[in-house]
Amino acid sequence: MIEFYPQIKSVHIHTALLSGGLFALRGLAVLASMRWPLAAPVRYLSYTIDTVLLTAAMMLLTILPGAMFANGWLTVKIGLVLAYIVLGILAFQRSRPRRTRLFCYLGALLAFAQIYFIARAHHPLGVFYLLG
Repeated sequence: MIEFYPQIKSVHIHTALLSGGLFALRGLAVLASMRWPLAAPVRYLSYTIDTVLLTAAMMLLTILPGAMFANGWLTVKIGLVLAYIVLGILAFQRSRPRRTRLFCYLGALLAFAQIYFIARAHHPLGVFYLLG
């Protein structure tokens, strides 16, 4: 399966960017009190993109050697993905105060940015490693 690594990695990268972009767009619209981001077709598109992203991630995890993850960058990235998911869910809950949703939305965007930089650097410090 290693022969498909470039294609799987490409799918993973592109769906990650699609997922983050759609989240950012939907979050802005929800904060502006628009209804379309919570409509079924948009939610299902988001679910589909995230399912493809997770599938590609699991495929990469199974085909890459374990030594590649020895410095802990993947563990930090997975922890931030969980934080991103929780913050994203809280940002879309209309029952929460607007200020809380805004902070959750901004926190999710920061988590996404750090996930991106960790993936680029293959280092747990992500953006801070790239700046140093």
